[in-house]
Amino acid sequence: MPQAEPSGETGVRPQAPSTTGALVLVVGPSGAGKDSILGYARQQLTSDSRFVFARRLITRHDADPTEEHEACTEAAFAAEEASGTLVFSWRAHGTAYGIRRTILQPLAEGRVVIANVSRRVIDQGAALAARVTIAHITASPAVLAARLRLRGRETHDEIVARLAREAPLPPHTGALVTIGNDGPLAEGGGEFVALLREEARRSSERGAGDDAKPAV
Repeated sequence: MPQAEPSGETGVRPQAPSTTGALVLVVGPSGAGKDSILGYARQQLTSDSRFVFARRLITRHDADPTEEHEACTEAAFAAEEASGTLVFSWRAHGTAYGIRRTILQPLAEGRVVIANVSRRVIDQGAALAARVTIAHITASPAVLAARLRLRGRETHDEIVARLAREAPLPPHTGALVTIGNDGPLAEGGGEFVALLREEARRSSERGAGDDAKPAV
């Protein structure tokens, strides 16, 4: 079972919304295997309605085919962003990514929502759910470099530069759980699934506590 670490909280934490659901924000460097971990968890939990995997809107049409995403044009993405339908949006390496506000409904229902996001937007999660957990998927520098080489998108020098500029997570208000993904997928994936099941258990307890409160 992965262990939660102290958060990098600074300043005043926003007031938590009145929802019993949990938001799990998945972050990590390129090559860490986030999509593989998410795919493993989705397969393990496919029949469990307590879990919702957020679908990303992506403008890059050669995005990882293993990720269940929605491809769109830059113009369509900009229109969604301007209309306020995206709860998260960010850009990286010439590609725009977004997650729609529809994830707020399952959070209100007490479910666990899992979203693959940029570290630049994790601070926005505190306003969305009573409990926010950052799942930091990582791997050793040697493994990261090997996986990036296999993808074939960058030269050796570009890979070295990418790894060199990898920055620590920014200050945030959620619990932090780090999952190493150096070994077999079943190990890292199993840790992640255990984390999600624990979040579902906590959400259920919060819901039961709210039900037990007398009406005002």
